[in-house]
Amino acid sequence: MRKPFFRSLILSGFIMAPLAFAVTPNHNLDELPRLSAESQHETASKRIASYFTRYHYSRVEMDEAMGEQIFDRFFEQLDYNRMFFLQEDIDKFREHAENFHVMLQEGDLSLPYEIYQLSLERRYERYAHALSLLGEEFDFEVEGERYYYDRAEEDWAADSSELEAVWQQRLKNDALNLAMAGRDQDEIQENLERRYQSAIQRLTNSKSEDAFQTVMNAFARSVEAHTSYLSPRNAERFQQNMNLQLEGIGAVLQAEYDYTVIRSLVPGGPADQTGELAPDDRIIAVAQGDKEFVDIIGWRLDDVVDLITGPKGSTVRLQVLKESEGSGGTPETVEIVRDKVRIEDREAKASVKILEESEYSDRPVGVIEIPGFYNNLSADVRKLLKELEEKDIEGIVVDLRGNGGGSLSESIFLTGLFIESGPVVQVRDSSGRIDVNRDEDGVSYYEGPLTVLVDRFSASASEIFAAAIQDYNRGIVVGEQTFGKGTVQQHRNLQRRFDFYSNPLGSIQYTIAKFYRIDGGSTQHRGVVPDILFPSPIEPDDFGESRADNALPWDQIDSVEFDRLGWLPEENLQALTELHKARIENNPEFAYIHEDIERFRARRDRNYVSLVQSERDAESEADRERRLARINERLAREGKEPVEAAEDADEAYRDPDPYLQETIRITLDFINQRGQDS
Repeated sequence: MRKPFFRSLILSGFIMAPLAFAVTPNHNLDELPRLSAESQHETASKRIASYFTRYHYSRVEMDEAMGEQIFDRFFEQLDYNRMFFLQEDIDKFREHAENFHVMLQEGDLSLPYEIYQLSLERRYERYAHALSLLGEEFDFEVEGERYYYDRAEEDWAADSSELEAVWQQRLKNDALNLAMAGRDQDEIQENLERRYQSAIQRLTNSKSEDAFQTVMNAFARSVEAHTSYLSPRNAERFQQNMNLQLEGIGAVLQAEYDYTVIRSLVPGGPADQTGELAPDDRIIAVAQGDKEFVDIIGWRLDDVVDLITGPKGSTVRLQVLKESEGSGGTPETVEIVRDKVRIEDREAKASVKILEESEYSDRPVGVIEIPGFYNNLSADVRKLLKELEEKDIEGIVVDLRGNGGGSLSESIFLTGLFIESGPVVQVRDSSGRIDVNRDEDGVSYYEGPLTVLVDRFSASASEIFAAAIQDYNRGIVVGEQTFGKGTVQQHRNLQRRFDFYSNPLGSIQYTIAKFYRIDGGSTQHRGVVPDILFPSPIEPDDFGESRADNALPWDQIDSVEFDRLGWLPEENLQALTELHKARIENNPEFAYIHEDIERFRARRDRNYVSLVQSERDAESEADRERRLARINERLAREGKEPVEAAEDADEAYRDPDPYLQETIRITLDFINQRGQDS
């Protein structure tokens, strides 16, 4: 149950002397630009509305309900945490909500721009107030003091004094994060002054395109979760990424309210190789090499990308709020060496694994790790299959963890390596037409035992492959329930041949089709549920398609005709599941996993963070001690000497992979069962 917002906020966290050193903003309120729609925006708005209503998969109905949804989402985009607007601001414009969609259809953007203008003024007021609080020392040991960082479901503030109390605690949380990063009081004051002066500076640099982009994305996300508008600058960057010409960290970033969020990592790219970043982590500051961090909260996405992108071989440091910690977590610093990111370089890799346990020793299992569905993936995997079979492996594990998808055709070709021929996936467009995509070569390149390992980050093409293996009963699917992205997007430029506007029009991305399994069920929303589920801190409602607003629902169409294979009889699956459950019950690594799950969920369910530094320090120290204790327990189990610091241990003891090890055990159990049945 959500805890009520702490309205009577404690003010004793500051030493409340007269604000003799309060900071004055470098810019006045009247220096904010007066924004209005440019000539091309009226045309772009009309075209976007036309595309969404005529060509989007869901055939959007532009009615009063849609108008109200766009209105609410526009305010959410402008102030997701309800820290700027007042209730009177919402009331002032509420009477226009039910006609908001009509304005966008007609290209009348005067009201959205008026709302955006007010948001600039409200932000200026809050940042100026934050500056006025600087100059006094912070007391980080006020017992019981908390910052309630999640206000998304709170009422809008009734007056400015209510927001001032909220901002007093936000400022203190910002200061505490800096203190925990090793800054002293003077450095904290200087950093926060730069942060809020910079925020005001960005307000004075606001452009008409900023307002247009915000309202159009409020429109797009009211239609569907994967529908969006790209400004001309972001559209150009989209093409650069598609052409693989960008040198950077290998991460897809997205603006989400005031934050820059990691939407996905390029498998094998510089960011992925750190092992310290994950989807939904939020980047709050960027530093070049060993220089000072630049706070990027509230920045435009394209400006953030410019800051992160750089020449190959150079170093960039990111301050990141981990998704699991919520908005109030302590930032972590991640150092990345930039490199050229090319999809072709993310090749599948094969290895042979032999468990040291007596029951499974001397029994090699091949593992093929597939980071993404790139062009020619299936040809690479075909070679790897041949190499593994020459090493007399007993079975194969295809590891799709973290694989966010890629080429649809490669998911079909990959499935075809393990079946002779047949349908693989159905694709239904907005008109209801269904295409069945098939493997037609009549050849199976591997006919032995097969296990597919997935997690919550396995999406799109990964789900098509895993679903086909499961539907054909060709092997076992194990791991976590997958992401649930079963939709196809199209990118379309809004510019037309005879447009002669002084500025370009940008582009849109919208959903045009859905994927369906050959048994008729959609992979959308529900994903693929493994035959054997592993324990996981991530529940389907925590992360994935089911969490996204306006995600298309799961549904079902007719099954296609296919020959189901006999690799996994129901009684065998039950026996394998029982063996798995009994084994992990006594496995210390899975005991650690269960402990982590409980701790993760306890942190996830709270909407506040302590403002007592000793409590935060104690929690961080407990995490470090827990990690070291586990490393030494692993060493002790193998008769090795303990280490004094985690960094002193080999990677195998620091970061083992119990999920892969258990997958190999399941594979060998599966092989045992088939030997008994034959």
